[in-house]
Amino acid sequence: MIRIQELEKSFRLQGQTLPILKIDEWSVAPKERVALIGPSGSGKSTLLHIIGGVIPADQGEVVIDGHPIAAWQESKRDAFRARHIGYIFQDFHLIPSLTARQNVELVLDGSRKPSSRKSLIDDWFERVGLLDRMNHLPSELSRGQQQRVAMIRALINRPPVVLADEPTGSLDWETASSVMELLLSLCAQERLTLLTVTHDLHLAQQFPRIVNMTDINLLIAAKPQGSGRAAV
Repeated sequence: MIRIQELEKSFRLQGQTLPILKIDEWSVAPKERVALIGPSGSGKSTLLHIIGGVIPADQGEVVIDGHPIAAWQESKRDAFRARHIGYIFQDFHLIPSLTARQNVELVLDGSRKPSSRKSLIDDWFERVGLLDRMNHLPSELSRGQQQRVAMIRALINRPPVVLADEPTGSLDWETASSVMELLLSLCAQERLTLLTVTHDLHLAQQFPRIVNMTDINLLIAAKPQGSGRAAV
C-alpha cells in the first residue's frame, strides 16, 4: 500500500540546507494500522506530508496504492490525494460557518442521490455518536466532537489510505484515548490503511504496529543522543 525507497528530503533554513529525511526502504502493508513515533524534529510530519503528496521529496520513490506519486507534478498529486487519501489534522480544519453535517457533505460525490447522501451521512454520525449533533456549528461542539466530525469527513469516501497528523494533540488525555480508539476501530471496520503520527506513547500502544523514526530515518539514527534539530 505504501512503499518508500531511497527517500531524501531537506529544507532551506536561513540560507542553509537542513537535511530532514533519509530513508533507504520502508513500507506499510494494505489495511495495516501504524503509529509513527519519534523525537521532535525526527521528520514524522514531513514523512506524512510526503506520503500524502502535500510536499515533494527531493529524491527517491514513493508509491501509494500502486501509484508513483513522487514522480508527479503538484496538481496531479493534489488530485490523487482528493480521491485516494483521507487526512485528519490536529486542529480539525472545519469550516466554522457550516454545520457538522455540511462540513461532511462538502467531500461527498455530487452524483449521489439525495436519499443516498442522507442515509450515508446519518449512518456515519451515528457510528461516532453524534447523530443528535450533526446540525450544530463547530463552535457548538466540544473539541473531541469536532475531531469526530473531521474523522467522518476523512473516512466517509473510504479512501485506501488515511493519514492522521497528531489527531489527538489538542485533546485532553481521556478524550484523546477514546478518539484514537474510535479512529482505529473505524479504519479496521472499513479495512483502510492508517498511518498516524503521535508523540504519545500510551496512545501509540493501541496500534498493532509502532514504528520509531529513529529506526527508519538514517539521519536520526546516526545522530548522537542529545543533539538538537529544528522541529518538523
